[in-house]
Amino acid sequence: MSLNSTPAAERIHIGIFGKRNAGKSSIMNAITSQELAIVSDVKGTTTDPVYKAMELLPLGPVMMIDTPGIDDEGELGEKRVKKSFLVLNKTDIALVVIDAATGASKEDLELIARIQEKQIPCVAVMNKADLISKDEQKAVIPGVEVMYVSTTTKENVNELKEKIAHLVKTDEERLRIVGDLIHPGDFIVLVVPIDKAAPKGRLILPQQQTIRDILEADATAIVVKEYELRDTLANLNKKPSLVITDSQVFAKVNADTPKDILLTSFSILFARYKGLLTEAVKGVKALEGLREGDKILISEGCTHHRQCDDIGTVKIPRLIRQYTGKEFDYEFSSGAEFPEDLSKYGLIIHCGGCTLPEREVRYRMKCAVDAGIPITNYGIMLAYLNGILKRSVEIFPHLSMLLEEVDYS
Repeated sequence: MSLNSTPAAERIHIGIFGKRNAGKSSIMNAITSQELAIVSDVKGTTTDPVYKAMELLPLGPVMMIDTPGIDDEGELGEKRVKKSFLVLNKTDIALVVIDAATGASKEDLELIARIQEKQIPCVAVMNKADLISKDEQKAVIPGVEVMYVSTTTKENVNELKEKIAHLVKTDEERLRIVGDLIHPGDFIVLVVPIDKAAPKGRLILPQQQTIRDILEADATAIVVKEYELRDTLANLNKKPSLVITDSQVFAKVNADTPKDILLTSFSILFARYKGLLTEAVKGVKALEGLREGDKILISEGCTHHRQCDDIGTVKIPRLIRQYTGKEFDYEFSSGAEFPEDLSKYGLIIHCGGCTLPEREVRYRMKCAVDAGIPITNYGIMLAYLNGILKRSVEIFPHLSMLLEEVDYS
C-alpha cells in the first residue's frame, strides 16, 4: 500500500438500506455510475452486505455498502437483517431507499428512527420517482431530508450526490493522528520494529498514516528500529519534540528516551484518533480488581495470520500474568465480530482500531460503557503494565486531571 492510497477505515462509509426491491442496488449503481451490485426483480437478491471502495466525486474516497433488505423473512432472512443493522455501526452517511409508489412503510420509519438514534446523517431516497407524478411527490419524514430519484431516467441522481457531499465532515471537523500536537519544523522520531508481524516490504498501516500526518504538519519524521534509537537521539543536532513507538517495545524505548522528551505509542495515538482514549485510560485500572478466572475479551479490528508471539493472543496475556500473578480466562474476537453480550467480561482490551472506521470504534466503546464493562486498548495496557502510562499520555493535557485522581503509576 502506498502512502497515497486511502485505507478503508479512512473512507467515508455510505450505507444503503431499505426493504427488498426498493431499488437499493440500483441506487448504488446510479451513484457510482458502475454496475457494482446485481439488480433483479427477485426479492432478496442482495444476501450479504456488498462493499466497494472507490473515488466518488465530489466526495473523494468512499466505501459504498449495499445491504440486504430489512424486511427479509425466515430464519436466514433474520440473519441477513441483522447483518444490515450491524452495517449501521460503521456508516457515516445512511441512504434509506424507499419505493416512491408505495411510500414509507412501518419498517422504513423504524429504520430511520434507529439511524437518528445513532446520530447518523440520513437521506430518505424515494426511488422510482418516474412511476408517480410530480404532484404525488410530497412525502414528509420528520428530521430527514426526502429526495425523489429515478435510477431509470437518472432524475436527481447528481443532486443526491451533492446532498451526500454536504453531509460529510469537513477537514476542520476531523481529528488528526498527531498533526495537531506538533508544529512545523519539529523533529518526530518513530520507533518501528521490523519483525515477523510486519508486512513484507512495507510498514504497517498506523505507521504509514502517522508518517503522512507528520509530513502534512510540515514536521520531520525520522524512522528508526528500536536498537537504533539511543544512538539516533545522541547524534541529532536538535532535540525531537516527540518519540512515537510501537507498543511492543515500550519498555526499551522508555529506557532509551531521555525524560525531557515526550513519549507515546502509535496505539495510544490511534485510541485518541478513534475516540477511545479517555475511556481506555479509565478502563485499564480495572485490571487491578479482576479475580482469578475472570473473563477478558481481547478484540482486534482486523483479521490476520497469527504469529507465534502474536501481541493480542500471546504477548498481552503473558504480560498480564506476569504483572498480576493471576490466570484469567481469555476470549478473542477479530474483524467484524464483536460480541453482543458483554456482561460476562471483566475487561475488554481492544486493538488500536486502525482498520476500523471511527464510528465503529465508538460504537464498540459505547456498548462497553452501556454494559458497565471497562474497556482499554493495546497501547494503554502495555504502557500500564510497563509502569509508564503517565509518561505515555503526558502529551494529552486533558488527561492530567484524570491521572491525578487515580494512581496509574
